[in-house]
Amino acid sequence: MRKFYTSESVSEGHPDKLADFISDSILDEFLRQEPGSRVAVETLLTTGMAVVAGEVTAQTARVDVQKTVRDAVMKVGYTRANYGFDAEYSAVLVALHEQSPEIAGGVNFSEEWREMSEEERARPENEHSRIGAGDQGLMFGYATDETPELMPLPISLAHKLTRRLAELRKNGTLPYLRPDAKAQVTVVRDGEPHEARETRVDTVVISTQHSEDVGQESIRADMIAHVIRAVIPAELLSDETKFFINPSGKFVIGGPHGDTGLTGRKIIVDTYGGAVPHGGGAFSGKDPTKVDRSAAYYARYIAKNVVAAGLARRALVEVAYAIGRAHPVSLRVDTYGTGTVSDEVLAGLVARHFDARPQAIIAQLDLLRPIYAQTAAYGHFGREGLPWEATDRAGALRTAAEELKQPV
Repeated sequence: MRKFYTSESVSEGHPDKLADFISDSILDEFLRQEPGSRVAVETLLTTGMAVVAGEVTAQTARVDVQKTVRDAVMKVGYTRANYGFDAEYSAVLVALHEQSPEIAGGVNFSEEWREMSEEERARPENEHSRIGAGDQGLMFGYATDETPELMPLPISLAHKLTRRLAELRKNGTLPYLRPDAKAQVTVVRDGEPHEARETRVDTVVISTQHSEDVGQESIRADMIAHVIRAVIPAELLSDETKFFINPSGKFVIGGPHGDTGLTGRKIIVDTYGGAVPHGGGAFSGKDPTKVDRSAAYYARYIAKNVVAAGLARRALVEVAYAIGRAHPVSLRVDTYGTGTVSDEVLAGLVARHFDARPQAIIAQLDLLRPIYAQTAAYGHFGREGLPWEATDRAGALRTAAEELKQPV
């Protein structure tokens, strides 16, 4: 059986990713000043203008939002008026207000916590039941052994391509490059779904913003030599691999000048490239009481530990919440037939070894820190140094599964 799988990535200068970066930079600044800040910030970008709106509740933090926005734009590289958007002169409009007291009430004190007696609240097992989920919803986490970082190969390669474009722009190797860019990779898989392995890259698409004074032939040659062949292993490329470089032709007008940008509009780029479902909630600009973000991170943490433990080659974890409740309403594990124990048994192991209450997630992963701006581009998963990428529970999971001795 032969199937084709495609994923895309967009650069930090793509208008949607710039909006994500601004929102997460604002979040980080609030958390830096006051770790308990409640933040839900959206950014809209267009030619010469940024609009920041949302809900923020903080007691002591005093964030200069205008400066934070301009610093973020500067870091990405929009520093000239002829880009149609620049850090110094573009307008920044700010419309922030406090979080709804009705939502805050359910988050500050969960339904379970309100129903407990003082004696019950004092018990260690209830320590993390105080905070409720900030919204209803379902979140997914995924891991697969097809890459060292346990990510799907198409999205892993696509992110590496856009990272490479940014690197070559910033170090001056290809000075004609501009911040806005996209990459897309199609991979061919042969074999049955539960045992399929990638055989080759079928298609690579790169669209990169550039200066007016460079021709398309030069861009194509540089993209193949300095980007594609520098990133994609030679054994995955063949004479049949197709390269589409700036297929629409000239790409001089880009960034917020070429298209509006909006926080949270690249959720598949942020996650697994379409390899598995997505619950629908965006990540950027949200503090970790919002389970759209923190529970998706935790589901990845669970799935990665399952695969790292050798209990499955692929693992999808789904967790769902009701607003104002601490405990998830459901937790599901699907190993696509690759598990060494049944999915039902594995779900039981996960429930015993992982605590998916929001307050527990925040404590376990130490999420009340300014660590989020770095996630705004090139994906939230498969990155070194992020707490949800740790595999510190793999050994305990493996041991627990071995003790069960219950094969599929």
